[in-house]
Amino acid sequence: MTQINFVALRKNKLALGRKIKPTYKSIRIDMTPMVDLGFLLITFFIFTTEISKPATMHLNMPHDGPPIKTPESKSLTILLNGTDKIFYYHGTEFAANEHMYETSFDELKGLGRVIREKQLKLQNMHVEKAELFVLIKPGNETFYKDFIAVLDEMLINKVTRYAVTDLEKGEATYLDRHR
Repeated sequence: MTQINFVALRKNKLALGRKIKPTYKSIRIDMTPMVDLGFLLITFFIFTTEISKPATMHLNMPHDGPPIKTPESKSLTILLNGTDKIFYYHGTEFAANEHMYETSFDELKGLGRVIREKQLKLQNMHVEKAELFVLIKPGNETFYKDFIAVLDEMLINKVTRYAVTDLEKGEATYLDRHR
């Protein structure tokens, strides 16, 4: 039985003494998905390079010279001590524990609300809210992220007049006591 199958198989391969040539089918590769993938990668890399560009903020520092007097009613002083607390008072003159307030970096109840309330008080006094002057006084223990968060609040609330100054001696001792 094995011999018969072998003979039948041999007859199929040799058709009347001639060899049958193998037929090759051509392979067709569709490059459309590869081109789509290439364009998606190019788009991704262009998009990510545009997003990752560093953003800079212009910070104008005051020149040395005589101090400029600002009205107490149009100014707000912010003290940073390196905790998640922000201390502030209205005006520029520090009076220990008199009218000193505490707030946080909270989006709804924090520093932004304090600035908006001060701007609203100025508008109620028929003064433009752009005339608000904010003194930012970071302490020695202040983190960089906290300082940037305060500068962001200035930008968000459109405070155009602000200055960064050093703490006075009384303010520094107050912050040390409230750590």
